[in-house]
Amino acid sequence: MTTLPLKLTPSTDPLPDTQREAILENPGYGRHFTDHMVMIRWSGERGWYDAELLPYAPLPMDPANKTLHYGQAVFEGLKAYRQPDGTVAVFRPQDNAARFRASARRMAMPELPDSLFVAACDALVRQDRAWVPDSSEASLYLRPFMFATETGFGVHPSQQYLFMVIASPTGAYFSDGIQPVSVWLSQEYVRAVRGGTGTAKTSGNYAASLIAQAQAAAHGCDQVVFLDAFEQRWVEEMGAMNLFFVYGDRIVTPALTGTLLPGITRDSLLTMARDLGLTAEEGRISVEDWQRDAENGTLTEVFACGTGAVITPVGSVKSERAEWAQGDGKPGEVTLRLRRALLGLQTGRSADAYGWMHHVG
Repeated sequence: MTTLPLKLTPSTDPLPDTQREAILENPGYGRHFTDHMVMIRWSGERGWYDAELLPYAPLPMDPANKTLHYGQAVFEGLKAYRQPDGTVAVFRPQDNAARFRASARRMAMPELPDSLFVAACDALVRQDRAWVPDSSEASLYLRPFMFATETGFGVHPSQQYLFMVIASPTGAYFSDGIQPVSVWLSQEYVRAVRGGTGTAKTSGNYAASLIAQAQAAAHGCDQVVFLDAFEQRWVEEMGAMNLFFVYGDRIVTPALTGTLLPGITRDSLLTMARDLGLTAEEGRISVEDWQRDAENGTLTEVFACGTGAVITPVGSVKSERAEWAQGDGKPGEVTLRLRRALLGLQTGRSADAYGWMHHVG
C-alpha cells in the first residue's frame, strides 16, 4: 500500500526554543534528537499499517524480540539542509528509499514502498524543521530504520516489523577545517564476502567492523580500510565510507562487486566529477598499486565519501608490512573541489542540475 495515511500526533511538550537553539550552536553528531519520530508497523496478515508521527520516546521491547537474537535490522542515513531562502530540502531521498528496499530484501524483510519512505521523512522534517541548522556545514541527519518485532526463538523471518524515522542535528564534521585521516589496512578482518550482506545497509555489517576499527586505533590510525576477502589484496571500503583514488584529473573508485555498499554520495561524485571535466571510473586498486603510485607521485590524492562527513581526505596509510604518506598530507585540490561542489548543491548555494534536492518546504 503506497497511500497509507500518516496520523500526526505532535508533542505537547517540545523542547523550549532557547534550549534547542543552544543545541544547534554545537550539535555534534548523533548526540541530540528532535522532538518527534515516525512509526509504521508491518505484519504478515495486515501489511503496512498504523503510520504515525508522534513524540520521540523510548520503545518497550520484549526480551525475546527476534532482532535481539537474530539481527534482522536495516537502516539508512540521509540529510536535510537549510536553503538560502529559509526552506528545507532533503538530498536524494528516493535513492535512499530504493537502497532501503534492497537492504530489506536481502535480509528477508518486507519492502517499504518508496513513497511511504519519503512521506515519513517529509513528515518528520516538516514537523521538526526548526531543528534544521542554519549553517553551510550543518544539517539535520535523518535515520530511517526497520527491525523485527516478533517474539520467539524460531529461526525464520519475522512476521512483524517496525519501521521508524528519527532525526538528529549535525554540525560540521571537521570543526577545525578539513583534516586528513590516517588509515590502517586490515589484513586480519574483512567487511564482507560475495554472497554475503555487503551490499545491504544492515546493522550486523557495522557490528562486525568494530573490532577492525579498534585495531586501527590501537595502531594509531583514525580509520580502517577493508580489503577483499578472497585475495586480501584489493581495496574495498574505508570503515563505512567508499574510497576514491585521484590520478591528476582522473578519479577511480572500487567497482561494485557485490561486497561494497552502493553509496549515494559515491554515485553523486561520479556524476559530478564528469561534469567538472574529470575522468571518473570504477575499477580495481590493489594495495601494491596504492603504495607504488603514492610513492612515485602519480596517485595525487585519496579520499573517502559518505553521508556523514561528505568527503574525508586520506593523509597516510599503515599496515603490518608497510606505511606511507599520501601526497603531502593535506587535502588535495580535486578533493576540495568535489566537496565544495557537492555541499554547494546540497545547501542551495549552487544550482541543482540533477534534480537531487527534494524540497520539503
